Order: sequence, then C-alpha cells, then structure tokens
Amino acid sequence: MKKVLILGANGFIGSHLCEKILEHTDWEICALDVGSHNLSGVLESPRVEFVESPMGSAWDWIRDRAREAFAVVPLAGIARPAMYIEDPLYTYELDFEENLKVVRICAELRQWVIFPSTSEVYGMCPDRELKEDESNLVLGPIRNVRWIYSCSKQMMDRVIWAMGISKGLPFTLFRPFNWIGPRQDDPRTPKGNRLVPQMLGNIIRREPIRLVNGGHQRRSFTDIEEGVMGILSILRNPDAAVGEIFNLGNPRNNHSVREVALALVRAASRIPGYEYALEIPLVEVSGEEHYGKGYEDVQDRLPSVDKAASKLGWVPKATLDEILDRTVRYYL
Repeated sequence: MKKVLILGANGFIGSHLCEKILEHTDWEICALDVGSHNLSGVLESPRVEFVESPMGSAWDWIRDRAREAFAVVPLAGIARPAMYIEDPLYTYELDFEENLKVVRICAELRQWVIFPSTSEVYGMCPDRELKEDESNLVLGPIRNVRWIYSCSKQMMDRVIWAMGISKGLPFTLFRPFNWIGPRQDDPRTPKGNRLVPQMLGNIIRREPIRLVNGGHQRRSFTDIEEGVMGILSILRNPDAAVGEIFNLGNPRNNHSVREVALALVRAASRIPGYEYALEIPLVEVSGEEHYGKGYEDVQDRLPSVDKAASKLGWVPKATLDEILDRTVRYYL
C-alpha cells in the first residue's frame, strides 16, 4: 500500500487534501499537525495515522514516515497577510527554517517532496500572465515586511531547485492562486482572517466590509477542492511532475476584491436570516490602516495554467459565484 506523508494536515489545504486522497485513492496517509479540528471525518479512516504535535517535537517520526512514503507534502506554514505584518520573524521561521529541515530530510532519503510555493513569489512582476518558468520574481523594499512571506517561499523554491541539481532531490513545486472555500479561517474571529472569511465575519457582526485601497486589486480565485485535486494530479503523475513548477489557479475567475465583496453579500443574503447582508456598507480604508505599517499590495495576479493542463490534465471549472455559494452555506 502506498503512503503519503502530509505535514500541516489539519490546515485549510491539508484537511481538504486528506479528504480527496481518501475519496479517490487507496493510499494510506501519515499526517501531523498541532490540532485536529478539521479532520473529524478523516481520522475515522483506518488508512490514516495521525500525530498531534509541532514539527519541532516530531523529527524522528517525520524521518521514519518520510522513509516509508512515496511522497512528502509539507503544508505547515503561515499564509495570512495580517500575520506577515504582525509577526514577520515567526512567518520566516516556520515557512523557511522549519520547512528547510523537512526538505533536507527528503534530500537525504531521496524522497519526492511536493512543496507549496505561492503566487506571492511573483510579487510585483509586471507580466500580464504569470508563467512558472519565465516570469521574474519582483519584491518590494525591505521596510515593507509583508514581503517576508514571499521571500521565504521564494528562497525555499530556489533551495529545493538547487537540491534537485546537486543532491538528486526529486521535487515538485506548486503555486496556489487565492484558493478559497470552507475551513479557510473562522469568520467569528474579528480580525486577521483571509479575505472571504474576514468579509463573512463582517456580515455576521453586521459591520461594514472594509475594502483595502478601494478593493480594486484583482486576484484569480480558485476553488479549494479543485486546487487540491491539482495536488492529487501531481501525486498521481510523478513522471510528468517531478522537476516541475505548476501554477494552480483559475484565470477565468480573475475578479477585483470589490467584486468579491458584492458577490459575497448577494450569496449571504440568500441564506434565511441573513437577508440584511444587502444592507451592509462597503467602506474604503488604506492598507496601512487595515494591516499596519509595512504593507504593500499588488494590483493583479493572473496565472498561466497551460503547463498544469498539458502535463497533468488539470483544468479548474468552478465559477466565483459557485465557490462563494458553497462557502457561505458551509459557514452560515
């Protein structure tokens, strides 16, 4: 029986990936995280071994399971813009230093690592369409600490690529573009959430929805379930995936943050008891007012997904309205 090792299994991506592996394969899962609240259905499976622990207390277990697995997927990390600003050093320590230890183990064992890069590595690249193997990675000045996440991920990308060359590490990098859906964050938390849960929290509390810098920034929003099916396509196709970088995003869902807010309000208003959502005002705030000093934004991120389509057969189809409707029904 094939085994896959997933670190950060309880997170937004990890919990959905575990579900899809159980649903679509006969593989066994070795999973680790500091909590398990998103894994209630997953942990019922006899094919899942779960350890509740931080990575720093489980290196022997990680090494043993990595040796047994056909692939290692290290998903533990910080992926919230508010966190990059509030605690940039912890963002670096987890996203780079701790994950580097995992990658070194994989290099030592010559085990395939499937590492989550990010669309943020492209930074302020001026290309209209972002391509994995061609677009430049352009970051802002040092004083804007929001770039520490992007820089940490970019360094991991470069170290992994170098280990592939010098140490024979089999690897695949994937770059999620604004994956959204159920279990991303808890909207009852008043601040610090990512976009959709934060706006849902505003609706639940009948607060104005804050549009940072007017909400004119555009992103390519991607259904979490389709995103993790992209990871599953990588896992199923090592011959096509090893040594490659894949954008996993939906360029057909390229919308402004303001458009997302309006679509979310409409979706919430269709839920009984939340008809008042249509009356929630949208207010414009500066990035510094919302996030604090050290914030800088990007006006658009549009991925090329030609490689994922040609090598993996992965083509996302869910529309923004479909994703938001399912997300709202889950939360509300």
